[in-house]
Amino acid sequence: MKVMVAVKRVVDANVKVRVNAEQTDVDTANVKMALNPFCEIAVEEAIRLKEAGKATEVVVVTVGPTAAQEQLRTALALGADRAIHVVHDEALEPLSIAKLLFAVQQQEQAQLLLLGKQSIDGDNNQTGQMLAALAKMPQATFVSEVELLDDATLAVTREVDGGVQVMKLPLPAVLTADLRLNEPRYATLPNIMKAKRKPLDTTDANALGVTLKCHQQIISVVPPKQRSAGVMLDSVEALVDKLKNEAKVI
Repeated sequence: MKVMVAVKRVVDANVKVRVNAEQTDVDTANVKMALNPFCEIAVEEAIRLKEAGKATEVVVVTVGPTAAQEQLRTALALGADRAIHVVHDEALEPLSIAKLLFAVQQQEQAQLLLLGKQSIDGDNNQTGQMLAALAKMPQATFVSEVELLDDATLAVTREVDGGVQVMKLPLPAVLTADLRLNEPRYATLPNIMKAKRKPLDTTDANALGVTLKCHQQIISVVPPKQRSAGVMLDSVEALVDKLKNEAKVI
């Protein structure tokens, strides 16, 4: 079973983001970038499937500028076998990303497609679902457990509002990883060195035969308002009074 994992380059989760001067996007100049945490979980799950003898190859794919190869090398150092970089310098919306990933899937014919449930920059939670729709594959989102029952069937546990839901899916299928699916490993120095020699192929939208169109326009990007300091109250009555007369929510 070949597993294809989509990953994304994002601003490191520990960096305090700032809006650029033009208010068109987040300022990424001289900012530490990293592999999206949910994508890292998806990579870890694919590697565990291979270590268990249930996957034969793990292919990581990203769409982004040349600098995104750094995150592909990170995924290779974690244990992926090879990488594919779809070069595109401008930010793309989820539908365009899904179209490019679908084109790669058509070439690779992977039996399992793994993605993070969302990226920590856009927080759209859309790409996996759109990819499943384009590929006409069954999907399970917010997955917290994966079990391969046989060569053609998966059992997954996914988190829903009421608790957890267990599903069986035929392969090929699309899964999006939730936070509790696993805890990603750290890349060891020997594996980091080995990753430099692993195959990393590049392509672009034209080579994949994908025509990209803009379906959205960002009007402006502004930072959230600063929160005012909280106050300590000495009784429930005082809290009710504040909610009623100041906040006016009751």
